[in-house]
Amino acid sequence: MSTPVQQPSHGTAKRDLYPWIAVLLLWCICFFNYADRLAIFSVFPVLETEFHFTKTQLGAIGAAFTWVYAAASPLAGAIGDRFPRKGVILGGLVVWSAITGLTGGCGTYWHFIAVRGAEGLGEAFYFPASMAYIADYHGPKTRSRATSIHQTSLYIGTIFGGVLAGWMATRYGWRAPFVILGIAGVVLAAVLQLVMRAAPKRASGTPQERPLVAYRQFLVGLRGNRTAILIITAFFGANMVNAVFLTWMPTFLKEKFKLDLTLAGLGATVFIQLACFAGAIVGGQLADRWAARQPDARIRLKAIATLIGAPFIWFCGTSLNPWLLIAAMIAFGFCKGLYDANLTPAFYDVIPARERSSATGLMNLIGFIGAGLGSIAIGVAVDAGVSMSIAIGATGGIYILIAGVLWLASGTKALGDIDRAALAN
Repeated sequence: MSTPVQQPSHGTAKRDLYPWIAVLLLWCICFFNYADRLAIFSVFPVLETEFHFTKTQLGAIGAAFTWVYAAASPLAGAIGDRFPRKGVILGGLVVWSAITGLTGGCGTYWHFIAVRGAEGLGEAFYFPASMAYIADYHGPKTRSRATSIHQTSLYIGTIFGGVLAGWMATRYGWRAPFVILGIAGVVLAAVLQLVMRAAPKRASGTPQERPLVAYRQFLVGLRGNRTAILIITAFFGANMVNAVFLTWMPTFLKEKFKLDLTLAGLGATVFIQLACFAGAIVGGQLADRWAARQPDARIRLKAIATLIGAPFIWFCGTSLNPWLLIAAMIAFGFCKGLYDANLTPAFYDVIPARERSSATGLMNLIGFIGAGLGSIAIGVAVDAGVSMSIAIGATGGIYILIAGVLWLASGTKALGDIDRAALAN
């Protein structure tokens, strides 16, 4: 198995602490990654009223981000394996922050489509490079814990973006939060340029410093990796469900329970995302300990989490009592956190180190095609006369299918793929 890469000597304390400092720095970036991409969903009701958008058009605005993000992900992954990851990460932060600010200037449907697509292009470069950057510093013994801590920024950023957008839209107009978030992201990039280290040379060096696999060769090798293919397939379904909740829950709560924008943005995010936070921390700790005894434990934990979470998705859509809805959102969020904490650690168990960013880019391509389908499918269903309650609740069936795919991925084949990846490292 691979071990954490030793850093250049800068003193023992720094060498020991920086792997965790790196997680903290990426936490701050990922916070804005999700706040920026998700703020718009809290102002969907305002956009629907001001611009007379249909639910299908709103779903397409959500899908514009995810489909461009998906299309750019393989290129972003390859760049993350071939160029210094610090530059890729911070460059992406500057680009998507500037585009977030431009969202405040949109005035037509096609403006929103174009800007959201451009933001998807900018954000695509973050995730493959950042996950590989964490793996550069954290070996199998701490990888799930490090990833789970980083993952919590996603949940806090989702809450912050949703609540900020709803609150500012009520008081200062829907354009204000995008300008504020855009400026803050550019400032953060300038600060992190001074304090963030380059990844270790043997993990992010030039082709002369370590051999790189051509992308076509990488795809040929992946074709024989059944476990990786099944994990990617599961991610397609999980992202579809996730996009449904992120895109439509603020509108769902506003329409079903007559909440204002601030409360709808808060209710749509805080219960699920804080429960995800707790689930991710538990999932990271549990997976690292279980994987020390059973190498395919991370995959099995993801399967268990999605199976348990499936019925709570149905209750999230169909509950008439607000308290039952809150309970269902908390239960679903906790299960989702268990899954999320082990998304890339389980994947990296079967992917050689030199291919991690490329593999993550491919996984994002497939997963965010699913996310775009989830966003637009609910809008189309509602415009066709299906209640949003039923449309959201029915996605619980996708979680049941995911659990089956992940359980199929675990076992003897997974153990062989894990061993092959470890030997390649």
